[in-house]
Amino acid sequence: MNAESSNPATGETIGSYPLHDSAEVARCILASREAQKAWAGTAWKERSAIIGQVGTALVDLADELAELISRDNGKTRVDALATEILPAVMALNYYRSCGKRVLGPSRIGGGNILMFNKQSRLRKLPYGIVGIISPWNYPFAIPFSEVLMALLAGNGVLLKVASDTLAVGHAISELFAKSGLPAGLFAYVNMPGRLAGAAFIDGGVDKLFFTGSTEVGKELMGLAAPRLLPLVLELGGNDAAIVRSDADLDLAASGIVWAAFSNSGQSCGGVQRALVHRSVYGDFCTKIAAKVADLRVGLPGDWESDIGSMTSTKQKHTVEAQLELCLRGGARVLARAALPPQLEAGNFIAPIVLADVPANSPLMRDEIFGPVVAVVPVDDDEVALRIANDSPYGLTGSVWSRDRKAARNLAGRMHAGAITINDHLMSHGLAETPWGGFGDSGLGRTHGEQGLLEMVRTQVVVDDLLPGIAKAIWWHPYSERLYLGLRALIDFMYAKKLRRRVASIPRVVSVFLRYWEK
Repeated sequence: MNAESSNPATGETIGSYPLHDSAEVARCILASREAQKAWAGTAWKERSAIIGQVGTALVDLADELAELISRDNGKTRVDALATEILPAVMALNYYRSCGKRVLGPSRIGGGNILMFNKQSRLRKLPYGIVGIISPWNYPFAIPFSEVLMALLAGNGVLLKVASDTLAVGHAISELFAKSGLPAGLFAYVNMPGRLAGAAFIDGGVDKLFFTGSTEVGKELMGLAAPRLLPLVLELGGNDAAIVRSDADLDLAASGIVWAAFSNSGQSCGGVQRALVHRSVYGDFCTKIAAKVADLRVGLPGDWESDIGSMTSTKQKHTVEAQLELCLRGGARVLARAALPPQLEAGNFIAPIVLADVPANSPLMRDEIFGPVVAVVPVDDDEVALRIANDSPYGLTGSVWSRDRKAARNLAGRMHAGAITINDHLMSHGLAETPWGGFGDSGLGRTHGEQGLLEMVRTQVVVDDLLPGIAKAIWWHPYSERLYLGLRALIDFMYAKKLRRRVASIPRVVSVFLRYWEK
């Protein structure tokens, strides 16, 4: 049985791909586990070289892959190249350059003189098999980086992409299949999303990475609980952009338009609420309205298209229903891009800016995941901060200001995992920065050194360097002498008064002699 992938803008069928069931998932996990045993012992140099072959192929195929992403997802080719292929290339080179250091063993400095004879080292061990369930909004960049990190850390990988972007998933599979990885180490499966989580968890993955809705993330937590299976969840967002009174309004309007509407607004870290100081609110509204009016909605394959299509009819209808609730609640349209008549019947929504949006409307409370943004006047930074933080989500946010010190101070008080100043959304493309949120936006981190460390479990090895000892000083047999000696150690190391520390020395010496007492 096969599942088809089609172009959401034109309806054109791109490809047909075989469906897998839970039994096939379990078989792939077993095969990957066998291959992973040897892969975990492979030297970093060899692992990195194999991944380097993926990078070479990615650079050579950049144009073809960008076009495929555009056709399969509905985003423009510029979006596909700028927000998917370019970040993937940068990520591959970053993780190859820093991975050996981050994932290698390290020595832990001593914590106190009592344990002077103990030397501790930290080792990073691969989990085994990492399961990755990825979304349709960034179908290449999101899973690609996670697969890279998992493999470089010595894991096997099982990948499932969204059913709406199967062609991109197939392309990722081919990239890694041709890289020289051990047979079976990386496996790509295709199955409905509603079945994938249980199949991965019951099939025996050792850690699961999921990017998608908060609702599904919570369901996966429930499924994982009986196994105490570790999860990394990158979930929804309802991002706020705070525009201060001293902001460069042209810069802010341009940046917020891009962050709100690129990928047709289908970005969990895109701007959804622009909180603008009242003193510049009118000017900002004029500028953002003009910029939105200039946006060109069109077929994703056209070079002049700024905004492509929604990825699915279902998502289009979801956004339209949320938008209708906002308008019925009293919101008004401040600006809207033109939608060519020939596209009105397709999976297109023209970018829209709303004003007078009620505080309890979907745009202010929920994740819209479409090309809609609210512009809200605020009296000062404190009001903006209160509104920004009044959300169950906490993925990203931004501050727009010419005063960088004030912007950094404000950013530090926003309840979100990634804050940018005078920009928004783009930090997902910085391989060196961790990505993840607070609250309903998820658990754990991907990207950066923290992302690499999510791919391993840490093991500490403590070695005793003291020669000829018979026992540790705290071992049996117990006695009053031992108690008083240990108590004297506390005084010797931590007493505030010098005379107490000096007075403790005879008993300290006595208790240390236990090391050599038979």
